[in-house]
Amino acid sequence: PSLSGSTRRISSESSPCLPGWTAHSVDALKARCEELCLQPRGTRGESGGQTGCTYDISNKHRLGYSEVQLVQTMIDGVNTLYDEDLALQKKLFEFPNIQSTHSLVAKYVTKEIWDKLAKHITPTAGFTLYKAIACAVEFDNQHCGIYAGDWDSYKDFAAVFDPLIQEYHGISADAKHTSDMDSTKITGNVNPDAPVHSTRIRVGRSIDGFGLSPGITREQRLGVEKLMKAAFAQFVDELSGKYYPLAGMDEAVRQQLVDDHFLFVSGDRNLQVAGMERDWPEGRGIFHNTEKTFLVWVNEEDQLRIISMEKGGDVLGVFKRLAKGIQTVGDSVKAESGKEFMLDEKY
Repeated sequence: PSLSGSTRRISSESSPCLPGWTAHSVDALKARCEELCLQPRGTRGESGGQTGCTYDISNKHRLGYSEVQLVQTMIDGVNTLYDEDLALQKKLFEFPNIQSTHSLVAKYVTKEIWDKLAKHITPTAGFTLYKAIACAVEFDNQHCGIYAGDWDSYKDFAAVFDPLIQEYHGISADAKHTSDMDSTKITGNVNPDAPVHSTRIRVGRSIDGFGLSPGITREQRLGVEKLMKAAFAQFVDELSGKYYPLAGMDEAVRQQLVDDHFLFVSGDRNLQVAGMERDWPEGRGIFHNTEKTFLVWVNEEDQLRIISMEKGGDVLGVFKRLAKGIQTVGDSVKAESGKEFMLDEKY
């Protein structure tokens, strides 16, 4: 549509690398380009998404401006973005003002630690310590104030994550978490006469090789959704159901999911600042089985939020379904891609 009627048009384009803007906020870069009468897009074309920190910057306008005016707008705009990017890069490496002064981030992100880790970028999602502690910097009410952007974050920024996790959970440095989903080891159940309205048990899972929600790239997020669509198609018996992508969702479907209390929505400021709502709602969706007792949220706060629920107090039955669902999801993903859940022996 932008080309309609513009047979005598000119559109200049430049592809600068803007690491400062990328680390600061891609949404903020888009807004700044709007002010400069420019538009940024990924190097894969208009609908291809942003990759790395390089962007194709083009004129926003087509008709109504002379060729000279549009080229001048491009020159001035790119120069402005470059100068601002240099300033942002410098700011990103300065020891930040952590507004949540009583948070665990404030305790463990010392000037010494910051100077050692501030310039490190993780290989999987291109995540930084600055991005990880963004909420503690932005807000004054955080207790932890930190998010990992990929598996590498836990390893590369271990000097921060390890003591913080240990203090938050009250575990020792040599503690190891034991996972056991064997429902046959559980004895008894909730008394059926107890006035329990409903029971829900849920877990978060992430697939190895993809970034976590705060750092996951657009391409990786779409890859997770693609894997899960294929996995859901293989579900049978009590787990069989349908996947509902948020993008392009029919209003009647949306309202039914709201009425069922299944729908997750955008707008949480913590999630936004942490980077979890980038490209919303693309790559996100909800699966539920026919009986609406087994759900999987795709690419919300976790890559996967796996949920088992039902009316009443049958906790054992809900746990059995959850264990079966987790195993089914894991097996399906591995069969489709060779990938497994992201697990750590320590945590």
